[in-house]
Amino acid sequence: MNESKRILEVKELQTTFFTDSGQIPAVDRISFYLSDSEIVGIVGESGCGKSVTSLSVMGLVPSPPGKITGGEILYNGRDLTRLTDKEMRRIRGNDIAMIFQEPMTSLNPLFTIGNQMIEAIAIHQSEMSKKQSEEKAVQMLKLVGLPRASALMKDYPHQLSGGMRQRVMIAMALVCDPKVLIADEPTTALDVTIQAQILQLMKKLNTDLGTAILLITHDLGVVAEICERVIVMYAGQIIEEAPTSVLFKDPQHPYTQGLIQSVPDMRLKKERLYSIPGNVPKPGTILTGCRFAPRCKFAFDRCISENPELYVTADVHQTRCFLYEERKVKMDGNNTFVDS
Repeated sequence: MNESKRILEVKELQTTFFTDSGQIPAVDRISFYLSDSEIVGIVGESGCGKSVTSLSVMGLVPSPPGKITGGEILYNGRDLTRLTDKEMRRIRGNDIAMIFQEPMTSLNPLFTIGNQMIEAIAIHQSEMSKKQSEEKAVQMLKLVGLPRASALMKDYPHQLSGGMRQRVMIAMALVCDPKVLIADEPTTALDVTIQAQILQLMKKLNTDLGTAILLITHDLGVVAEICERVIVMYAGQIIEEAPTSVLFKDPQHPYTQGLIQSVPDMRLKKERLYSIPGNVPKPGTILTGCRFAPRCKFAFDRCISENPELYVTADVHQTRCFLYEERKVKMDGNNTFVDS
């Protein structure tokens, strides 16, 4: 990928929470990029640092106790971590927008959809008249497939279904024509039919408007549907990154293996669905060794005593696992690690 086309670049980002129990590194020196018109997915279980990563990019980490303590977040070459609150507010919602996981907690129940849409326009595009702002809001509601858009402007959030509220959130995020859209679990609270509609909508917006999308999710099915590249996070670190087709065909990290095996396959008749044993460790509890080692059936002594770096297994594939370097395992036909 041509470096000049990278619209968002995160370098060695570290986000720390300062608590009575000590410093907790929720995001630990991660690096990735997002190119123009690209859709990239960040996947992992709850507690892996996905949402904190998105909030860090948006400058919305709750402070206190959270703080970005290292690294850079470059938007078109400009380091967002060095901006003042006022400067960041000009970018947030205008150049980089975000769709939050639960629209009912993001939309203000006391104001109509129209008031909230128009407010977003007024903040970032003050040159527009009230009539122009209303027309732009109605246009965006139509764009995301909402019926009776003009009448909808007078409705309150509680009068809409979950799928409609999520579409309103997408319309609000896109109303100022952002170059980057961050979607944090945008389909989690929706039924499968509405999920499919929202994903198709995001693909269409990416194609028609050229909006680059960073999709935060735990659902590999969603990733397979719309993402071009996948970043797998675990315990605050990136543990694998590859183009979507490469990752699903040849996953290198045992954690990624486990995530893929956990996806239900209707073609197979299994008594029990596979699950990764154990839980994601609390941030800061594993200081030495691979953070996945306590849950990994392939862990050996080195995994406990040393911290693995990201190995480049191919020009487009990276993995944080000693198994690649040691060459002590190989892949069998079922995409699982076996002893060589």
